[in-house]
Amino acid sequence: MKDLIKRINELVHKSKTIGLTESEKEEQQRLRQEYLAIFRGNMKNTLMHVKVLDEEGNDVTPEKLKEDQRKTKYIN
Repeated sequence: MKDLIKRINELVHKSKTIGLTESEKEEQQRLRQEYLAIFRGNMKNTLMHVKVLDEEGNDVTPEKLKEDQRKTKYIN
């Protein structure tokens, strides 16, 4: 992930200074899509471990999330 972000930032810097070739523009788009896919996967994984409680300690986790968690065996 660090290398991916580093390369994306290099391309951004180059695009702001001397510009990018067509192949670099394509690489930049591909890297951005790859980054977003990883980010979304990490976010989904994080949400699969969330339990929402109200002020009184009652479980108010949305049913859809509970159902998805059961499907992936994160809760009983």
